[in-house]
Amino acid sequence: MDPSELKGRKIGRVLTKMGVVTREQVHEALAVQKGRTNKVKLGELMVELGLCTELDVNKAVAGQAGMEYVDLSKVELDEQTIGAIPAENAKAYQCVPIQYNPKSKQLKVAIKSPDNFQAVDDLRLLMGAKVEAVVADPKVIDELLAKHYAKSESMQEVVSALATDDKFAGMGGASDQSIDLEAVLEASEDNQVIKLLNLVLLQAIRDHASDVHLEPFEHEFKIRYRIDGVLYEMVPPPKHLGAAITSRIKVMAGLDIAERRLPQDGRIELTVGGNPVDLRVAVLPTIYGESVVMRVLDRSNVELSLDRVGFRDDDLELFRHLIHKPNGIVIVTGPTGSGKTTTLYAALDELNDIKSKVLTAEDPVEYDIDGLCQVQVNTEVGLTFAKALRSFLRQDPDVILVGEIRDLETAQIAVQASLTGHLVLTTLHTNDAPSSIIRLVDLGVEPFLLTATIEGIVAQRLVRKLDANKEAYIPTEQELMELSLRPQDVKGREFYRPGASSAVGGGYKGRMALFEIMTMDDEMRELVIKEASTAVLRDHARKRGMRSLRESGLMAIYEGLTSIDEVVRETLAEE
Repeated sequence: MDPSELKGRKIGRVLTKMGVVTREQVHEALAVQKGRTNKVKLGELMVELGLCTELDVNKAVAGQAGMEYVDLSKVELDEQTIGAIPAENAKAYQCVPIQYNPKSKQLKVAIKSPDNFQAVDDLRLLMGAKVEAVVADPKVIDELLAKHYAKSESMQEVVSALATDDKFAGMGGASDQSIDLEAVLEASEDNQVIKLLNLVLLQAIRDHASDVHLEPFEHEFKIRYRIDGVLYEMVPPPKHLGAAITSRIKVMAGLDIAERRLPQDGRIELTVGGNPVDLRVAVLPTIYGESVVMRVLDRSNVELSLDRVGFRDDDLELFRHLIHKPNGIVIVTGPTGSGKTTTLYAALDELNDIKSKVLTAEDPVEYDIDGLCQVQVNTEVGLTFAKALRSFLRQDPDVILVGEIRDLETAQIAVQASLTGHLVLTTLHTNDAPSSIIRLVDLGVEPFLLTATIEGIVAQRLVRKLDANKEAYIPTEQELMELSLRPQDVKGREFYRPGASSAVGGGYKGRMALFEIMTMDDEMRELVIKEASTAVLRDHARKRGMRSLRESGLMAIYEGLTSIDEVVRETLAEE
């Protein structure tokens, strides 16, 4: 039966039109459904009542979605069709290709449920093909996946196959050299190139990488990805494939593949293993071609809860006290990639209730959160942080998040917002909490305004956590000296370092945050008014009980959570 005749109709009507049940039987089932206390779908109930089979209901559900139902037990798959989708993708999206035309780039796939439309959208994007989906028996799809895709193709195998393929020869070239766009576009649509890029993306997402770097050099094309803040190299593809791989990414991100002289930014949205993943693509022209960095924003991977950010109990209580103030400015500071955004989002998650209006200005908006009004800053059209913030004040907010204070204008409006009764959360790029005051004064903010508005400053760093294979050891005097410690200071304490580990990460898995929280009191305000130095502010804060980043790091070392190397790398020595 033509699925278009069944599309959008109720399941009982579909089954009737298919000739499986009569109208009377549908009414009978509806009466039983009405009398049930537990909610059961009509299709399931009709199977239970023996009016139809599960196969009939599956066909009807496919028809409801306007999709064809195919009996795969009679379909023979050839090598070309099986090779149309990489094994990793077939398994990730739980689908099987049943027809493929490489010339017209038309692909027909069988999926288990019409609800899996995301697989169709993602395959269109990843494969660059016209994808049509049909529905088939989930058990048969599982059997075909086990039969044809049991062995995953490794990146090494795909790279080797590409290296020996003559059709890609002579396609390299620096950004200032002329390039045959048609040849590059054709190469970017080659199945092997698509397969390689898909493997790179899937591996990066599986290993929880934060960034993927594709970099052209004079004699090689490198692919590296960053896990827990450290870059690791992947199997490098042949140099001449750089242009094809870069073009494939540009096509997926909706960028101009003909523009090779200017930087470009784009975005790719995928769903991998049921989790939404955003890829922020930044293309930069270099002397040897285009360098591409993809920031991986795996929304399932972020812990948006203050209890899970990594605060110690006393720090958590202090930070909660700061963010529940009715007005004032709370600053989170640290270098790029130190987890500032995650901490602020966790704070917003706690403040995000029906009684509060929360507005954010971000560049870019990294995570979409229900209940927040989020604004993407766009300097090209004149929507700066300052402009967004100015309009926020007319939106009757309770809490405002400013992605970053970059200039005096933004700082002044943030101050103004807090003086008029709003809580402002924001970030700065400074080394520690006390130096944030000096940074704002350097920007041109009057010290008396800072003392009237700033409630607290949180500095943070991320250090890698040791995995289960960690080993206890006795550190050398030199290692202790790097922490300004002597052997007698650490008597009876246990130290750990990475043990033997073959996994990616070299003995580390995941990261934890170190915090330094500076709050304002009357004496601190007096020092700010007098424009005291960072060292004086730090001393006063330490006397009042502020735990420095280095001290937080030492506590993590003593608890066996991280190593001396990590804390030395990420925190400054005490002055």
